[in-house]
Amino acid sequence: MVLSEANWDHHVPLPKLGAAHSRILVGLLALVCFINSYDGEFVFDDSEAIVNNKDLHPSSPLNNIWTNDFWGSNLSSNSSHKSYRPLTVLTFRMNYLLAGGLHPVGFHVLNIALHCVISALMIDVFAILIGGLTYDSKGRRLNQVPRSSLLAALLFAVHPVHTESVAGIVGRADLLCALFFQFSFLAYCRAFRGGNDKTFSVSWVAASFLLCAAAMLCKEQGITVLGVNAAFDILLICNVNIGELTQRLLLKGKPVDMNALVRSRLVTRLTLLLFGGGVLLYARWRIMGTGPPAFTEVDNPASFAENVFLRIVNYNYYYSLNAWLLLCPWWLCFDWSMGCVPLIKSVSDWRIISLLLLWSCLIGLISQALCTQDGIKRRTLSFGLVLLVVPFLPASNLFFRVGFVIAERVLYLSTAGYCLILSYAVGYSCCLWRKHKKLLQVAMMGLLCVNIGRSAQRSQQWRSEQSLFTSALSVCPLNAKVHYNVGKNLADRGNQMAAVQYYREAVRLHPRYVHAMNNLGNILKEKNELVEAEELLTAAVHIQPDFAAAWMNLGIVQNSLKKFAEAEQSYWNAIKYRRKYPDCYYNLGRLYADLNRHVDALNAWRNATMLKPDHSLAWNNMVILLDNTGNLAQAEMIGREALVILPNDHTIMFSLANVLGKLQKYKESEGFFLHSLKINPSAASCHGNLAVLYHRWGKLDLAKKHYELSLKLDANAPGTRENYSMLRRKLDQLQKTKG
Repeated sequence: MVLSEANWDHHVPLPKLGAAHSRILVGLLALVCFINSYDGEFVFDDSEAIVNNKDLHPSSPLNNIWTNDFWGSNLSSNSSHKSYRPLTVLTFRMNYLLAGGLHPVGFHVLNIALHCVISALMIDVFAILIGGLTYDSKGRRLNQVPRSSLLAALLFAVHPVHTESVAGIVGRADLLCALFFQFSFLAYCRAFRGGNDKTFSVSWVAASFLLCAAAMLCKEQGITVLGVNAAFDILLICNVNIGELTQRLLLKGKPVDMNALVRSRLVTRLTLLLFGGGVLLYARWRIMGTGPPAFTEVDNPASFAENVFLRIVNYNYYYSLNAWLLLCPWWLCFDWSMGCVPLIKSVSDWRIISLLLLWSCLIGLISQALCTQDGIKRRTLSFGLVLLVVPFLPASNLFFRVGFVIAERVLYLSTAGYCLILSYAVGYSCCLWRKHKKLLQVAMMGLLCVNIGRSAQRSQQWRSEQSLFTSALSVCPLNAKVHYNVGKNLADRGNQMAAVQYYREAVRLHPRYVHAMNNLGNILKEKNELVEAEELLTAAVHIQPDFAAAWMNLGIVQNSLKKFAEAEQSYWNAIKYRRKYPDCYYNLGRLYADLNRHVDALNAWRNATMLKPDHSLAWNNMVILLDNTGNLAQAEMIGREALVILPNDHTIMFSLANVLGKLQKYKESEGFFLHSLKINPSAASCHGNLAVLYHRWGKLDLAKKHYELSLKLDANAPGTRENYSMLRRKLDQLQKTKG
């Protein structure tokens, strides 16, 4: 296949570089843009997909990644998002194994490396599409890189919209999908290396299908490579002029030579692509349980609009916003839901203008691609539009409802189409306005530098949740989720007073935001503002009756307000909606203990430890309750059972030591006290109780030592000063007796 290089390519203001140097340059620029995110934290969705995902742990069966979704939930679950990406999860698991745990550096480094490789490979993809990648008579590729493909790859490497995919670890799905997307496309291209469109390598086509399947196992968007392969076959291999073909069909002029298309075996190949795509989609449909994921109006409000016209208008408005992110990636946000993009509700809304601009530009590009007689221009613009639109189709709401308004990650592949069109525009402008070539070159270099700076700045913001969430406040001040996340981050760092402000704003912006209500209620509970906390939590469970955490927190508040019957009912409601809820059983046990329903309390705490064997508080409370009620033998048995599971829990050691002391098993009791103090040497109560043990045991000097240590750590330790005074009097009496 020997393809001529576009004339306008010579005017692109870049030096002519070989393949190796071009890849190194593109890879280095990609590295410069995102290198400062290498030591960032796990942020935003990383918590669910990585930190809380048990499928990453070596103790979890490897087979689980093939039956669970991207977030670690079973695909058959009603709460599953049905995002089936086992190959991506497998790479997370490999990161976990290589690092020996959840250390984010390794995860970030692999993401950055993948983006560098993908950016370098884009040179080949663009060169093929433009028609500048050439082979000799033996099918060997010549070491030439068109300037236009190099420029497009450079623009792709430094585009700031990629930051979420690169700096956010869950963006690994988009990166791996893009990599296998490229491999699948390049494999399909290699099927035609001989330059004869009547023959093609079946093995390379099969390899392309397998790589497409791999791309789908990284992210669902991978299926779209088949559309790009089909466009490549039609526009480049068979050199079909779509504009001319359309005119013939519509105007019934010169008849279309269908026999030529059949002889070229294009129909056969397109049938193969269609059949293969159908098989992959059917398999994907079966895997996710033949049912779409359930999203709410909060996730994608436009898709719930009853008026079909307004729904279409808002979808198109979303498209225009995505296009704006490609053109001007300055306003970037980690989340665009919950009021960040208010719905267009009437034709008088001025934002309708953006739809007109979008379709004017698209129609202009399509007409240029179809009507031009310049084959290179036709191919470049056509492939630019194909790469821009086709990978975006799964996120367009055209075929199924998606769970977001705008997601910058889904633009990763579509950016390639934008960069190809922009590269053509630069080359064409330099060719048309040769007198101003220097000015255009400065403008192009300025654009690259601005994008590099913006990418570096944005990747810096992605290094921590605090900077990421705060950066969104200026972009989406009406987004309740942004305020919620800022508040949650502040609360996690101990600044609850500041968190209250953001939680209140989240509830104001979205009065049905139950998670914000729950978290705000929790903070108010800790501040002892129980009445308002009860009001918020009650509203939350009325809005979402199956919100188990809110029911439990409501029960805690009601218990504090002495509303014991209501609290018990709230706890049982929480357990009704989340059967395996150890923390709720623990709090239910505390309620029963307050009501002196000791058997019920023990049963509740036993349930907590059965559901969560390492529930330290439940174990400890059982030991303390049995101790207080005089069931010392049972308390000893429970304490020993707990220490088998939690051998280094100093609180359980302390409680068991108290029990053993009362049973006059002084030596064992001493051992547990000393072990507990070894783990937590500043525990005043432990020193005080050990002193009591020595006091009873008759080791008065040791008792004196530990009483003094206890009082030094806590001068107001209950009972310790009285016991110490008793010991001093006894020591004085002994001293007088000896005298």
